[in-house]
Amino acid sequence: MHEVRLHGRGGQGAVLASAILAAALVEEGRHVMAIPAFGFERRGAPVVAFLRLSDTEIRRVTNIYTPNIVVVIDPTVARAVDVFAGMPKGGTLIMATSKPPGDIEVPSMVNRVATCNAIHIAMDIFKRQITNTIMLGAFAKATGLVSVESLEKALEEAHFRDAGLKQNIEAVRRGYAETVVLDLGKEKAA
Repeated sequence: MHEVRLHGRGGQGAVLASAILAAALVEEGRHVMAIPAFGFERRGAPVVAFLRLSDTEIRRVTNIYTPNIVVVIDPTVARAVDVFAGMPKGGTLIMATSKPPGDIEVPSMVNRVATCNAIHIAMDIFKRQITNTIMLGAFAKATGLVSVESLEKALEEAHFRDAGLKQNIEAVRRGYAETVVLDLGKEKAA
């Protein structure tokens, strides 16, 4: 079983991203539980969403306290909250940043770091800093748990207010293509 926590800011679509990811995972035959968490619900405030996925039936219906995968869709949120809180040894960090993965300071429990210059991609595609679907592509590349094709099918089922389906499909594809993954587990073992 994998437990995922998505960090973003209000108005950036972290909760929508978790719902799209859940739909894509179901498309691939996985069992999924998406758990949105709403705080102040105002634009710009830190927002978190959760997802639990497994190849077998999920019986655990508790909140997620020890996510082994953390997705940060806004690089500034890591200054406001501890994105590593509860992460067990062997965790994966997927972060929207222009920095290469080797330049990200991570605690010892992190074994894999993936970075994507999602804001640059978002400005190119949407002309706004909305990185949620880009980071779904980054998730697919970093984890191998979902395919780009399943994400595209899930996007077709979602309803977008501002950006169109074609733009979001391009965003997922570019997020996948432009994500750089560094496996720290191999470096730590050396």
